[in-house]
Parts: sequence; C-alpha cells; structure tokens
Amino acid sequence: MFTWTQQFADWLIYTVFGIAEHSKIGDALNFFVFDTIKIFILLFGISILMGLINSYFPIEKVKAFLTTRKWYGLDYFIASFFGTITPFCSCSSVPLFIGFVKGGIPLGVTFAFLISSPLVDAVTVAIFFGMFGLKTTLIYVVSGIVISMIAGFILGRLHLESLLTEWVQQLLKNKQPVITTEENHSTSFFKRLPFIFRESMDIVKGVSIYIVVGIAIGGLLHGYIPTGFFENYISKDNLLAVPTAVLVGVPLYSNTAGILPIMQVLVEKGIPLGTVIAFSMSVVALSIPEAMLLKKIMTTKMLVIFFAVVVLCIIISGYLFNFLL
Repeated sequence: MFTWTQQFADWLIYTVFGIAEHSKIGDALNFFVFDTIKIFILLFGISILMGLINSYFPIEKVKAFLTTRKWYGLDYFIASFFGTITPFCSCSSVPLFIGFVKGGIPLGVTFAFLISSPLVDAVTVAIFFGMFGLKTTLIYVVSGIVISMIAGFILGRLHLESLLTEWVQQLLKNKQPVITTEENHSTSFFKRLPFIFRESMDIVKGVSIYIVVGIAIGGLLHGYIPTGFFENYISKDNLLAVPTAVLVGVPLYSNTAGILPIMQVLVEKGIPLGTVIAFSMSVVALSIPEAMLLKKIMTTKMLVIFFAVVVLCIIISGYLFNFLL
C-alpha cells in the first residue's frame, strides 16, 4: 500500500539529498520521511472513517450494548479482538481511541483496543507463522489479546476519565449529536461530508506537532542504535533480562512487521523466546512517538499510569513465556 511512499523517501534522501544508503543519517532521515507521510495519510483516512461511522452508526446503542449488560469481561475481549483485526500501528490507533471516547465507550474497554491494535494483525500472523511456526504464533496472538484485556480492565478500574486532557474534554462537550435512523434517511451522504472533513482536519492539526516530533525521535533511534547493542543486556543468563528487554524496547518505534526480523536474530543468538516476545511487544505497543501523540489526549499522570500498567503486564507475560517455553 505504501510502496510509493518508500520509493519517494528513497529518492528524496538518497538521490536528491545524495546521502549514502545504509548510513546512520540516511536511515534516520529515510525512516522519518517514510513514516511521517504514512502516518499522516493513515491518520486522516482513519479520522474520516471514524467520522463516517459516528455519523451513520448508532454509537449510543453500542455504548448501551457494552455498558448496560454484565459481560463479565466479554466487552474487553470484543475491543481487544477488534483491535487485532485492524491493521493500525500504535500512532494511527489514536484517532479510533478518540472516536471511542467521544462515543461514550468505557475508557478501560477503549484502552483494551488501543493496546491490542498495534500488537496483532494479519501481516504479523503471516510473518510470525513463517518464522516461528504455529505454536509460537498462537501464543503470541492469544497473549496479545489477553494482555490487552487485563491491562484495559486494570486501567478501567482506576477511573482515569478526569485525567483526559482539556482538548479531549472540549471535544466531548462539543460533539455532534448522533444521527438517528430517521435522520439517516433525510440527511444525504454528501451533506455530511463537509462536517466530517472539517472534524478530521481538526484532529490531524491538533496532533500534527506530536507526530512530527515523535517520529523524529523514532528516526534517530532507528538510525543510530544498532540491534547488537541490546544482546549484551538480554541474554538467557540475566535474571533481569525480561524487564531490561521491555524497558529497552519501550523507547523504540516500529510495527510488528519491522521488529520480527530482529526477533528472529535474537532467538538465533540464544536469547529466550519469552524475553524476545516481551521485547517485541514493548516496541510495538509502547513507544516515544506514541507517547508524544497520546500526550495530546492524556495528561502526564494518565500517560505514566497507562505505560506502567502495560509494561507490568508485558514483563509478567515474558517471565510466563520463558517458564512455559
């Protein structure tokens, strides 16, 4: 889908600017150009999509469906499962997060989606299966859903709604009333588009600086920190390997397709699979670019709590994987 974007980034950095391929600065700038274009396209497209869904779909009924019944955790499963079938990275999941919050979906359930969305997708499953086989793939997919459910449940029980930023609070106050079924028949699709477009542009403009700064940091990490740097700190002889791997992975920025080749190298070098999976999850589910973007919708306190809960769940799962595998 984004082949042309990669080709443009290659042409701009390596041909126009004349920077050598595979150099640190070249890799960093290439990553920045490619991911900036990709994220902005995804961000705007997803915002439009969520605007259409909010315009046509009776979101209040969905809210009632999820909140008025005793699901005994099934609502968290539905959100986590929905996250796994949406091919979005952590940054591009944020517009959906905003849409869920605006629609009144419980915050814990919304967090379950936000966590699961970048962790598992169809591309990940295909590549994972090719590299590690069916058993490991199933463990990764199931654990991704379970971690999302548990972390979402914990965050939901903490009642963090008051820690959403003023920007989000204002969005909630100014949200348009949901169009009923009767209104659907009287309001044409083309009459809704200007409002949907304006709302999407407001979301993109509101978070654009966070995207640019976050991806710039991710590009520097991508270009200047070699993979081999981490192997000395997450070997199988280190009892603190799992938390070390997770804490090292958090500042990095990649999707699962990008981190899987690194996982394969680490496993081949004898690093326990559970430690490698925990490292992968921390890279994919949490990152500095994501934190920069989430800072627009979460206060610092809420962001710290969110990262702490997810990190703790991933660390526990890493030790569990090492014990089982």
